[in-house]
Amino acid sequence: MRLHIVNPNSTRRMTLGIAEAARSVAAVATEIVATEPADGPVSIEGYFDEALCIPGMLREIAREARAGADAHVIACFDDTGLDAARALSPRPVVGIGEAAYHLATLVCGRFSVVTTLSRSIPALEHNIARYGLASRCARVRASDIPVLEVESPAGEARISAEIALALKEDRCDGIVLGCAGMAALASRLAAQHGVPVIEGVSAAVKFAETLTQLGHATSKRGGWAAPPMKPLGSFQDLLTA
Repeated sequence: MRLHIVNPNSTRRMTLGIAEAARSVAAVATEIVATEPADGPVSIEGYFDEALCIPGMLREIAREARAGADAHVIACFDDTGLDAARALSPRPVVGIGEAAYHLATLVCGRFSVVTTLSRSIPALEHNIARYGLASRCARVRASDIPVLEVESPAGEARISAEIALALKEDRCDGIVLGCAGMAALASRLAAQHGVPVIEGVSAAVKFAETLTQLGHATSKRGGWAAPPMKPLGSFQDLLTA
């Protein structure tokens, strides 16, 4: 299968790291194609950045749909533009946030989320409630590390310290890492703290593979119905996905 992973921000270095994490868990027969918009925010840190990156992200999904992608993964933990992407694409679209939360419920009773900046907390709390998982999430915490610094030694140390606080204060028994850029840290942090530490890129890849192998596509009834054909100005090309 051909699995398209879109990094909604415009930082190529981050896209390459996400692709590496995806390939490390993908099935041998899965081709990983990782892209990012040509312009837009270099990182997604709050509602404003989310809004700016969605049109470029949808163009990437439309282009890869035409190229034959069997499924798409949105590699932003806010699940940026997920509903719009599911309406646009006839193929499965998986957000790394939703995938990580659901995977966490299979391996721990209560989880805490450790994300980047505190301004991201409201969006993640909103998503967790929307997915019906508020009772399983003990707390959403911020490490106060910018997205593009999470893989630095100082960033990893700060994330690890926040995990230690979560395990001490939140009565949780697992951790979800709340940023695509944290993908490479999960196994080390799990070994260090002795609990499941889940990152969304690998979770989303495996969910996308499973949906495709089982022949499940996104329902086109209700809110995820295909967009109607109507004038969209400079976005008209999206309707050819």
